[in-house]
Amino acid sequence: MTNGYLFREYIGAQSTGVQFSDVPINALLSFHFILSFAIDYTPVGQQPKPVPTNGVFSPFWDTGNLTPAAVAAIKAAHPNVAVMAGLGGDSVQDIVKAVFTPTSVDSWVGNAVASLTGIINTYGLDGVDVDYEHFADGADVDTFVECIGRLLTQLKQKMPNIATSIAPFEDPVVQKYYQPLWSKYSGVIDYVNFQFYGYGANTDVQTYVMFYNNQSANYPGGKVLASFKTGNVTGLLSPEQGISAAKELQRQNKLPGLFIWSADSSKQSSYGFKYETEAQQIIANH
Repeated sequence: MTNGYLFREYIGAQSTGVQFSDVPINALLSFHFILSFAIDYTPVGQQPKPVPTNGVFSPFWDTGNLTPAAVAAIKAAHPNVAVMAGLGGDSVQDIVKAVFTPTSVDSWVGNAVASLTGIINTYGLDGVDVDYEHFADGADVDTFVECIGRLLTQLKQKMPNIATSIAPFEDPVVQKYYQPLWSKYSGVIDYVNFQFYGYGANTDVQTYVMFYNNQSANYPGGKVLASFKTGNVTGLLSPEQGISAAKELQRQNKLPGLFIWSADSSKQSSYGFKYETEAQQIIANH
């Protein structure tokens, strides 16, 4: 039984061998794993370096551990778990930046719908999270808005039960792309995974709440999720700050959910999955 309150965690980008079963899962909430990432680039090792494929997506997460069988097993063990594909991300396995590089809107959308439908069906996935962070010189805002908006629209038409989200962060260029996308296509975007962990280490609870209110205004009517990151947070918001801010947002009745970047970092850290457990307790006790 889930109460509509949501916890999400990115997994598989850093190839630390993390498995779904490593992560504690609270049965009293909706839990989404986000596989990081499906990218429209050529596979590593085929060319001197990966190059864009105009919307033909392939899995670049840790496909050795996070397999279709592993997806099926974690969903069977935990009926409250769903699994998404994150799209884009910062880089192609740290080799080159993952840049949004469409040839044309129609060709990119056609390729993206076909390739992502295949990945969703192969892995038994439940949705997509749009996390492009870099944009080619020729990819203007309108092109991004139409490519992503039409992709999400068509995926929802084909698979009405999928969940969709976008993952912007505080950067003028990034916001320039995502806010117009939201303005035109918010009807096909279920959640805003705002990367609050991009803010500095001096972000106290009051400031975090201010940032949260600001982003809620930037994505009006959206379910804006609070967030923090684990692992190396030098100079950035700490997990403790993220937990404290989430408690305050919940006290103000503003917390539709929370996500963490990332399971890979937590697995490698000295504290393990402590913050995943704490974050889920906040949401489950709503």
